[in-house]
Amino acid sequence: MASSRLQSTARQLSKTFKKKGRFEIGIANELPPAYKKFWREWKVLKPAAVHFVPQEGKWRRDELTGETLPIQNVHIPLKHPAEINDGIWGGEAVVKGFQKRDPYKRRVPHFWVPVLKRTVVKSEVLNTHLSVTVTDRTIRLINDHYGFDHYLLKTPACDLVSMLALKLKKHILTELVNGCPRYAHDPKKQAEIYEEYKTYLSSYTPEEIEWYGLTWYEALCKVAKQKEAANRPMPLKSVYRKNLVEKLKAAGIDGSPASAEDISNTTSWLSKMNLFGKKDEQA
Repeated sequence: MASSRLQSTARQLSKTFKKKGRFEIGIANELPPAYKKFWREWKVLKPAAVHFVPQEGKWRRDELTGETLPIQNVHIPLKHPAEINDGIWGGEAVVKGFQKRDPYKRRVPHFWVPVLKRTVVKSEVLNTHLSVTVTDRTIRLINDHYGFDHYLLKTPACDLVSMLALKLKKHILTELVNGCPRYAHDPKKQAEIYEEYKTYLSSYTPEEIEWYGLTWYEALCKVAKQKEAANRPMPLKSVYRKNLVEKLKAAGIDGSPASAEDISNTTSWLSKMNLFGKKDEQA
C-alpha cells in the first residue's frame, strides 16, 4: 500500500517537474503550428536508410545455427559537416568508424567521405539552371524522380538535410503558389508547368510554405520581428493628426487645403514669431 502511494507521488512529481520542450521556452512558445510541422518533418521524422540495407520483419533465422534472432535495424551515426549545406548530397554524409589495416595491429579511426562532384541541374519551375555539388546517389535520385523539381518536392526535409535543398524547395513552392510568374511571357508553357506540379501544393498551406526551410534562429528572428512590428508605438504627431481630422469631420469641416491668402497670412504671422530671424534694418 505504501509502495503504491510512493509510486503515485513520484508520478505526480515527475509531471510537475517535467522538463520543458524546445517550443515551450521563451519566444519559441509563440512559434506557429506551421513551423512546428516543418520542424517535425526536418528533425523528428526518421530519415531513410542510406548506408545500410534495412531488413523487413521482426525476426530472422540464422542460416548456420538455425537460431531465431530479432531484427534490429540500427541506423549508422552520421556526421554532417558545414559543407553539406552548400550542396545536395542525397542523404549521404560522413561515416566515422574504425578500420583494421593490419591483422597484427590495433584498429585505427577512419572517416568515409562521399565522393562529391560538380554538376548542373535544371529547375523547370524556376526556369533556370543551377550549378550544385552532388553525389552519385543524388544524380540517381533525380533520374528516378524524372526531374530535379520532382525530387525536391517529393523528398521530406529529413532526407534532403542541406539548407540549400530546403531553400530551393521553399522557393519552388512559393513560385507554384504565385502561379509560376517566371513563365508570364509564355502563357501556354506557364499553364503546362503549373498543371504538372500543382499537386504538391495540396500538402502545404500558404502559411506553411512561408515558414518552410527556416532554421531555428531564422524562425525566432521572424517571430521577434513580427512582435516588434505589432507592438511598435504610433508617433504622437500621427495620433494628434488623426484626432484633429476626426474633430474637423465631426464639426462639418472637410479639412480641405486653405486658400493662398490664408497660407500667406499664416506664413507672415509665423515669421513674426521666429526669434532667431534677422531683424529688419531701420531705414
